[in-house]
Amino acid sequence: MAAEGGGKEANEIKTQFSTREGVYKLLPNSEYSRPNRVPFNSQGSNPVKVSFVNVNDQSGNGERICFNVGRELYFYIYKGVKKAADLSKPIDKRIYKGTLPTCHDSNALTATAESVSLLVGFSAGQVQLIDPIKKETSKLFNEDRLIDKSAVTCLKWIPGSENLFLVSHSSGCLYLYNVEHTCGTTSPHYQLLKQGESYTVHTGKSKSARNPLLRWTVGEGAVNEFAFSPDGKFLACAGQDGFLRVFCFDSAELHGTMKSYFGGLLCVCWSPDGRYIVTGGEDDLVTVWSFSDSRVIARGRGHKSWVSVVAFDHCITSVQDCDAEFSGSDEDFQMQFNGNRERANSAQSRISKRNSTDGRSVTYRFGSVGQDTQMCLWDLTEDILFPLTRTRTQTNVTNAETTTLGANGNNSANSPLPRSNSLPQSSGNSPNTHKPQSIVDSALIATGVSKFATLALHEARKEKEHKRNHSISYISNKSSDKLNQLISSRGGKSDGCKTLGTMQCPRMEEIPLLEPLVCKKISHERLTVLIFLEDCLVTACQEGFVCTWARPGKLGLLSSQNPTNSPSGTVV
Repeated sequence: MAAEGGGKEANEIKTQFSTREGVYKLLPNSEYSRPNRVPFNSQGSNPVKVSFVNVNDQSGNGERICFNVGRELYFYIYKGVKKAADLSKPIDKRIYKGTLPTCHDSNALTATAESVSLLVGFSAGQVQLIDPIKKETSKLFNEDRLIDKSAVTCLKWIPGSENLFLVSHSSGCLYLYNVEHTCGTTSPHYQLLKQGESYTVHTGKSKSARNPLLRWTVGEGAVNEFAFSPDGKFLACAGQDGFLRVFCFDSAELHGTMKSYFGGLLCVCWSPDGRYIVTGGEDDLVTVWSFSDSRVIARGRGHKSWVSVVAFDHCITSVQDCDAEFSGSDEDFQMQFNGNRERANSAQSRISKRNSTDGRSVTYRFGSVGQDTQMCLWDLTEDILFPLTRTRTQTNVTNAETTTLGANGNNSANSPLPRSNSLPQSSGNSPNTHKPQSIVDSALIATGVSKFATLALHEARKEKEHKRNHSISYISNKSSDKLNQLISSRGGKSDGCKTLGTMQCPRMEEIPLLEPLVCKKISHERLTVLIFLEDCLVTACQEGFVCTWARPGKLGLLSSQNPTNSPSGTVV
């Protein structure tokens, strides 16, 4: 458990920290930022985001980094722990007027040393396709804002596709695009394809193929982030209405839902094997959700403000004899993994070989960063994932005696569930009980569009915005009942009462409570990025500084070439 000091110690910016595997060190010479290194005035600006792509460069420097700061977008060769960053030579730099870049994603399937297809979303709703290596602008989607006028919150290429990408907006709509199609000069017309409680799915209605191919209208509020499962078959969406929704991507079937303790969900990620999803948001918590059981299995408390990013560390995660598919039931885990997902496959190979050095196995490692300028690392062990008896757990999970997963895994559905979680699970939540017809086959064959995915949504419940001065990190365990009353009273329409204490949102005392393995202040400004790479982890703050932290034993050439510039922070 991370011990919180007081006074000057608590406010000190850490430049290194220790875990059971060793010491992580900040590399000042590997810091990426604007060329003048002047801190960006972040007042009212969109979050700084970072994305990576590997172009398989024969020279060994295949990683490319893209990051946005205010109106600026940068694309560099990423040298990581090998060499110092050269900010004077960006591959591409763009400055936008009238709109701000909000997010970006490169197509890993088509990326080469000569060409990269980079999507950039903007605060005014447009999406731009550029090639930063050729310094070309290929296309601009939603140019006249006829499709959606609200900001782009997240965009990603469809896994395994060279042409299809998915975009979410703060309006609560998601759109599927094809880079080969135009958007048209008039507002698109739609026809209803599918409708459910609090969501609708429409397909574009036109004589010729045009964008968007599909539009989803989802609940109330923005879709803040979405993430594909490692096998590309499922999609997890984190909404401002506080709901996590997980869908079978192709059939538009809802697999399961989860509700935040209160406030909106801001971020979401999958475990490397696809069995668990972690979310973070305005309740200052990280929440672990089981894919196979469709239920919350743990919450983590360590942040003092909103959690902005969550991410799994595939290098520390240890899962033995896991030759299974990344998402689905236990039967699905026995199927051969899709060969298209080379990165996911290599990640699975790595995690099956990594074990702790002291005889105890770490089942999963994930991290989180927040607006409190702190980074937390969490260990999720088998006593949490597969307990023999469910009791209130409030201990550092790294001190638990655990064993690794067996060859066939361990079905936690057979374990006793805590209180309200012992309610029977509806068979309708599992997409494996039947194989519904793809909505592509039923509605979009006439457009000549190749097979792609869509999603459906469960009923969304709106709650009032969470205020920072009601952070549950400051509320003791004994006051959980008072907290429940507070949430219920602030729910407006008492929607919080309908989900609190159910499988969607169990009470605090009904599930294990994790404490962070590491919890360190690493920035003066709110943190917006956390990415785990093979030999380092990358963080970024709203001032526009992208920092590289070398893993234990991975200082490499940079340390030997710059011995006088090594971090001097205290290991805690």
